[in-house]
Amino acid sequence: MNLRFSKSKFLNKTLEPYNLRTLATLKKMSKLQVRAFLYQLGCFAILFIAGRFVVATYTQLTGLWIPVTAFIVATLISPKFQAVRTKDGEKLFMKWIFIKGIREIG
Repeated sequence: MNLRFSKSKFLNKTLEPYNLRTLATLKKMSKLQVRAFLYQLGCFAILFIAGRFVVATYTQLTGLWIPVTAFIVATLISPKFQAVRTKDGEKLFMKWIFIKGIREIG
């Protein structure tokens, strides 16, 4: 019985579902989608760090409850950004609980 296996056969089997045509057809993010992602990530990070400091300083929570509470608060109050294709081209929009409606960004 031959127990040796070829690396090339193994790689071909594991990469078979991900052929080049499949990888080439994956949608790339546009510049505005990347900008929306970075804005959302930045806003969440700022609110998470500030919320963690406030929760740790002004509450009696300890351990894992501090970052969990800060995560929930930051998730709820951070603005949501989205790039949308319109007939005028792609635009960036923001929705936030402290602002009524949806606002167009740049």
